[in-house]
Amino acid sequence: MIFKVYIPARYASTRLPGKLLLEVAGRPIIEHVYRRCSDSGAQEVVIATDDERIADVARELGATVCMTPPALPSGTDRIADAVRQRQEAPETIIVNVQGDEPQMPAAVIRQVAECVADGGCDIATVCEPLAEADVFDPNVVKVVRDNRARALYFSRASIPWERDNFARGSTVSELDSYRRHVGIYAYRVAFLGRFVAMPMADLERIEALEQLRALAHGAVIDVPDAAQVCGIGVDTAADLARLRAS
Repeated sequence: MIFKVYIPARYASTRLPGKLLLEVAGRPIIEHVYRRCSDSGAQEVVIATDDERIADVARELGATVCMTPPALPSGTDRIADAVRQRQEAPETIIVNVQGDEPQMPAAVIRQVAECVADGGCDIATVCEPLAEADVFDPNVVKVVRDNRARALYFSRASIPWERDNFARGSTVSELDSYRRHVGIYAYRVAFLGRFVAMPMADLERIEALEQLRALAHGAVIDVPDAAQVCGIGVDTAADLARLRAS
């Protein structure tokens, strides 16, 4: 199986600007991400960025760098722009690894690529067991799946909803049924091009989750349990502190 990893790497993060250049264990976050991706067996690792500071660090690592416009609305759009610039073939498998996921295991990066290579889905991603403390946290995205581990829905709300249990004011009793969605994606270039051209879906707008656009347009999304624990992503200063303490 041949696949490539693209890392969208925006500098001006709203909640933690410049976070990809902040250091953990003496190395910038983007370096940790790049090294994990390089260990996955990918044919190539491309850092798609809008900022020369990130590009300079990436080049020092030996990464392929693709400069993209700063105004792109999402990491997916940034990858789509880079893929177009580099004229990737329609059948090429691309794994989208967020630039703020320094603990993403190489095994999971390969896992989602293998799901797409098997040919049964348009998008592959993963999920993990959900901690009880996160069941009602809107910052933690949940997913419910069918019996083939395909996505039925993603939400910031607590899904599934334990109707009778919660009506009594009780705590969660079916924790094994809850899954946290992990933001890593794999797809072929041809599907990526179609996806970014799709109009925004109402559910996507309401929940601010772009994967709901894919579901609304009939895409098949495989969501197996992650092969290894995916670790801490860095969205806020609190996340960074937790990562540094781990």
